[in-house]
Amino acid sequence: MYQSDITQFLNQLKQQQPQLEEQQRKGRSLLWDKQPLDLDERERTQSSRVKQTSYVYYQNF
Repeated sequence: MYQSDITQFLNQLKQQQPQLEEQQRKGRSLLWDKQPLDLDERERTQSSRVKQTSYVYYQNF
């Protein structure tokens, strides 16, 4: 069965470093996997925002 050079390299890398996939999962969870938002906290955050004017560079003195 044919395997490309990249596939062979990745398989060899995984054999040399068996902990590699677990480290990748941990890194992914740090950056991407987030806890669900609390709806009460989200509503409080949205209600406390200051409304932005339609044209922010215009200052009505």
